[in-house]
Amino acid sequence: MAPPDSNPPSSVPEKPLEGWRLRWYTVIFEADTRAGRLFDQALIGVILLSIAVVMADSVESVHRLHGRAFAVFEWIFTLLFTFEYIARLLSVRKPWRYATSFFGIIDLIALLPTYLALFVPELHALIDVRVLRLLRVFRIFKLTAYVAEYQSLGQALAASRRKIMVFLSAVLMMVLVMGTVMYVVEGRGNGFTSIPTSVYWAISTVTTVGFGDITPKTDLGRLVSSFMMLLGWGILAVPTGIVSAEMAAQRRMQLTQATTTRTCHECLTEGHAPDATYCLHCGARLPVYQQHELAPDAPAPGRAS
Repeated sequence: MAPPDSNPPSSVPEKPLEGWRLRWYTVIFEADTRAGRLFDQALIGVILLSIAVVMADSVESVHRLHGRAFAVFEWIFTLLFTFEYIARLLSVRKPWRYATSFFGIIDLIALLPTYLALFVPELHALIDVRVLRLLRVFRIFKLTAYVAEYQSLGQALAASRRKIMVFLSAVLMMVLVMGTVMYVVEGRGNGFTSIPTSVYWAISTVTTVGFGDITPKTDLGRLVSSFMMLLGWGILAVPTGIVSAEMAAQRRMQLTQATTTRTCHECLTEGHAPDATYCLHCGARLPVYQQHELAPDAPAPGRAS
């Protein structure tokens, strides 16, 4: 009996990236090389500077003095992001897959409002162009692709989502029951006019917000309120503990596994080991990892694509 094939099943293999597309792909999507790190750092600087320009332009007094300069800067940033977006589409094997990914959509949102502003006149009957300017703040989400801590937090939240959902469902049941109890105890005359209003009060009390627009008047109502306030301190700590435990577990896993920002050309996922031959997610064959291109300084932040 022949031994089972250790290679993953695959269809007709596509031509691998080569030449300038492979060089662009390595610089844009991988951060372990010196050029990739410089590209990341420059892009983060441009993103932060563009956000600062949008925020400064929203101040009316500053806009009156430097509005024209802000418009010029805005078009410079938009053109830079446009070139970056086109370069990403040209360097990947499947451009549509990147365009419909989370970071691909964020990249598109970062540059689209400036072009839309050309076709939306500043008329009172239509949407004001300033509303489109607000969409440019979405550029801040581009940072999540270049800072490893963002990805670590996102992975911890994804890993603990079921525990958090169970916890939130328990809290929801508790505030529903306690809100109903307060509706019965206090009654309509003390501001608890309905069960939804009482549940709103219970949520603001448990979360220790305490707006004060609805307050219990009876002794029994104040006793229930005191119990809910004390319970709220423990409730706030539970999600933090769940996410912190997941982050600690991922940190221990990262220390035991040597991973890089090496990405798969097929599914655009990263985090493969330097000696990996096939993609961990889709099974596609990975290109040869060029160790000599690694930057000599500290490890680079990971990037998702």
